[in-house]
Amino acid sequence: MKSPNGVRKLIAEHGTLYSEQLGIRLKTKTEQELFKWFLASVLFGKRIGENIAMKTYREFERARILTPKKILEAGWDRLVELLDTGGYVRYDFSTATRLLQLSKELLERFGERPLTAIHEIVRDNNELELALQSLKGIGPVTTNIFLRELRPVWKKADPDPMPVVKKIAQKLGIDLESMNRKTEKFTRLEAALVRMRKKFKS
Repeated sequence: MKSPNGVRKLIAEHGTLYSEQLGIRLKTKTEQELFKWFLASVLFGKRIGENIAMKTYREFERARILTPKKILEAGWDRLVELLDTGGYVRYDFSTATRLLQLSKELLERFGERPLTAIHEIVRDNNELELALQSLKGIGPVTTNIFLRELRPVWKKADPDPMPVVKKIAQKLGIDLESMNRKTEKFTRLEAALVRMRKKFKS
């Protein structure tokens, strides 16, 4: 795996971005697409299966509830219904409450384009992570999920790879430290390494 061909093969087989799988176009940098990925990241951030998180996101997409305003308009009961339909039963009540709080906070603190505004006002990745984690219910895991696929898109997005990603890379003989993290190649490699967690039971 240390060879460039091995890395290329890993990316080719497992390097589809999670945002791509969901049809989210981060390269557009629009607030709408950014919030879609933020919503998906919140769903991925719980200790729940990736397939369930993706299915639940699809329910929000089908219902066209993909903006802070739409989430607030939907209300708690409707959000719980969508979460349950997606299989997010274990965390349905708490996640519905969290999404309502987040949506309200984003709009009140940062205006109509909250995620874009956050990126504009911070100076670097450290401040970006702190700003995101200042939002109620957003922790390091959700922050990392959200920012890692934004590396090639947002100038200030450059989170440190999660410990599990570093561990798997080390097992495969991949030197992440020698690579340029602000590239699509690195982002896809990171996505591939995340998918390898099941194989290594990390």
